[in-house]
Amino acid sequence: MGVPLRPLAVAGARSVYREVAPPPALAGVLTCGWHGRTGWARPLRVLPDGCADLVWDGTALTVVATVGAPLRLWLPAAETRVGVRLRCGAAAAVLGTPMPELPAGATRLSDLWGAEARRAEEALAAADPLAQRGILEKLVAGRGVVPDRRVLAAIDALGRPSVHATDVAAEVGVSERALRRHLVHAVGAGPKQVHRVRRFQLFLRRLELLANRRTSLAGVAADLGYADQSHLGRDCRRLSGSSPAALVRVAEKFQTGDVPPGHDQRHVPSDDPGPL
Repeated sequence: MGVPLRPLAVAGARSVYREVAPPPALAGVLTCGWHGRTGWARPLRVLPDGCADLVWDGTALTVVATVGAPLRLWLPAAETRVGVRLRCGAAAAVLGTPMPELPAGATRLSDLWGAEARRAEEALAAADPLAQRGILEKLVAGRGVVPDRRVLAAIDALGRPSVHATDVAAEVGVSERALRRHLVHAVGAGPKQVHRVRRFQLFLRRLELLANRRTSLAGVAADLGYADQSHLGRDCRRLSGSSPAALVRVAEKFQTGDVPPGHDQRHVPSDDPGPL
């Protein structure tokens, strides 16, 4: 976590980010494992996706969640990070803490788990970098929790371009009021915000097509169920701090000929022009 959207060499330095699929036994809890290394010091924005990451930066094990607004970080040069990404809707069950109780930004896991997290930090500090992700996976597996399947089903449904909370509540067999309560506990946001974030993530996946002029902002807005291009622009500014066009320019700037598969579209450099 915390590397640019695309790898890019700067003055001989290079940032690297790789994702790997979680073990089959953890596929219901984890989206992926990952590791990254910053090639140069730079500011970064982490864009909301409703997930939470357990992140080891070589010193501390933290929880980082983004659901309402972009998280701005400063990353020093040559810093290596390893993490696992908890599925949207799974973090509260794994952490044993309602998501609204977590402060914005990073939370030291030892503040939540005490001695268990401190033992994990000791193991991570002593482990080879290749083994650190496995330690994090075992840490999650050791919690022995199963997220509420109704919550996960609701989040999947809210990922559709056009959907209403009333319909989603009916699909998963709860009242609309109960749906909101469950989502706020598990994600830290109600149905409307979860849908907004999930649809924004669909937009981010279209950035490469937009950067290559293979589609238009108006076309993407229509495909994703936005009322119009202005609606897309408002959501984009709210969730990223930049206009859609500015994010497209970032994608153009950081494209390279050897982009690794599974690059993380939550992470973008913070040196773009910002809102337009």
